[in-house]
Amino acid sequence: MAMRTDYCGRLSSDDIGRTVTVCGWVSKRREHGEHLAFVDLRDRTGIVQCVVDHAHDIRSEYVLAVTGTVRERPPETVNDELATGAIEIGEATVEILSQADPTPFQLSGRVEVDETIRIRHRYLDLRTDRMQRNLRSRALVNSAIRRAMDAQEFVEIETPMLIASTPEGARDFVVPSRLNPGSFYALPQSPQLFKQLCMVGGIDRYYQIARCMRDEDLRADRQFEFSQLDMEMSFVDGPDVRSVVSQAVGEATEAITGQKPKDIPEISWREAMNRYGSDKPDTRFGLELVDVTDVFSETDFNAFKAPCIKGIKVESGSDIGRNQLDQLTDKAKTWGAKGLVWIKVGASGEVTSPVAKFMSETEIGDLLEKLNAVDGDICYLIADDWKRAVHVLGLLRLELGKPPVNEGGLHFLWVIDFPLFEDIDDAGNPVPAHHPFTMPHPDDLELLETADKDPSVLLDVRSQAYDLVLNGWELGSGSVRIHRRDIQQQIFDLLGINEDESQKKFGFLMDAFRYGAPPHAGFAFGIDRLVALLVGEENIREVIAFPKSQSGTDPLTEAPTPIDAKQLDELGLRLLPPVN
Repeated sequence: MAMRTDYCGRLSSDDIGRTVTVCGWVSKRREHGEHLAFVDLRDRTGIVQCVVDHAHDIRSEYVLAVTGTVRERPPETVNDELATGAIEIGEATVEILSQADPTPFQLSGRVEVDETIRIRHRYLDLRTDRMQRNLRSRALVNSAIRRAMDAQEFVEIETPMLIASTPEGARDFVVPSRLNPGSFYALPQSPQLFKQLCMVGGIDRYYQIARCMRDEDLRADRQFEFSQLDMEMSFVDGPDVRSVVSQAVGEATEAITGQKPKDIPEISWREAMNRYGSDKPDTRFGLELVDVTDVFSETDFNAFKAPCIKGIKVESGSDIGRNQLDQLTDKAKTWGAKGLVWIKVGASGEVTSPVAKFMSETEIGDLLEKLNAVDGDICYLIADDWKRAVHVLGLLRLELGKPPVNEGGLHFLWVIDFPLFEDIDDAGNPVPAHHPFTMPHPDDLELLETADKDPSVLLDVRSQAYDLVLNGWELGSGSVRIHRRDIQQQIFDLLGINEDESQKKFGFLMDAFRYGAPPHAGFAFGIDRLVALLVGEENIREVIAFPKSQSGTDPLTEAPTPIDAKQLDELGLRLLPPVN
């Protein structure tokens, strides 16, 4: 016979007169007279009030089985804030299934609790409404993703967790091999190479909700280990992939919010940087960057004799104080700017600014016209090379206007046509903007041939890469892949990876390309990040059952921990003394 007949939160007025047994934790106990108590019993579905005789031995978080009859509450005690607020379980008998010590923090959520304490006692934190909601939402997202991918004829395939270390942009977590002393496995940063091999193997459409590990510094949207939807398709191009991913993201969004997002707009990387100063722009608000370089093309002001001048206008922002302006200027300098110019607009176009005396009336008039600035507005300008000007002003835009994560709706955006390389290193080799398996834009392939004469031309090469952005968070990245061995080796050569080295590091991929690799493309997006944004959390730790703390440690298990000498001997390892 089942221990319980019903869940607490699913009882209703339709159950009046029934004898039921519910099980759960004591959320609250209120004495009523000498022998009577009201016990709020909580399970995963909600709370129901139980009227209990002789409840003196019952304390918060005790685990109970309560049997009684469902009845109407007296009108004056109805609780409209509870789904079960119109009924209660009366004439209740109680079986104490488990006792509980006083908890180290309140589970009601009414008192802010230090995050380390919450993670240390995560098994208690999981009982809270917030964590119950978040983890159930995550499960709904995973189910919706699988439905969407299955409906589009993708095959779910699991790839290895112990792989060879390959350069993918972040540090690997490595695992020593007991059977091969001195050799190491790496935990996967992504299933990138294996999903490409699936395409060579004729799978055609692969997906996986994959666990990935990267040894990076932790922050609000990053953990050592994370989950992503990983997918790959054959005989397709970028728009085909974006269509599939948009469908999966739409299903996941609808599962949580009840509404599918509209068609997701696209913007080029160059336009995103010019308008928002970011390759993951938050489009919930304005404050777009405006190029005003031409306004000062003949200026006598040395600070404005720069390759690029960008500005933003804050409507009705001129009441900001000097101390705040100085703080913004200091921040701009920490971001790499030489300085920050501010200009307050008064009546009849009169301006107040420390640099106003260096600007001509024509320059002031043209600037205000370009920025569409009127009385009460304030303008901010950065003069520098293009890369630094848009970067700093983009950060300032977020500082001045970014709304909280749960305000302004869900603004999805595809960013396309990323550069293939982001910089040239001191050795003259290009630095890839994405992983080195990304196909260059077909119109830019000829630029690769001239790189030996002028490496800087590589910075003009576009890739067939694309990112999905939501409210200023990068959800994920993807690209059309290189499927030809000659082009892949050409990219490796540019990166300083000769044929012998590429064979050593990527031989299994390069060899596979010899046997007929189809054109293919793919994508991966972070499920942790998507769920966090859908439920309105600022930090992905709030949608992960057992996360690491900001420092990368686990207060619950105290990991990472030393291992004993016997284990080290089995692995053939010796520890160096700590570096002072």
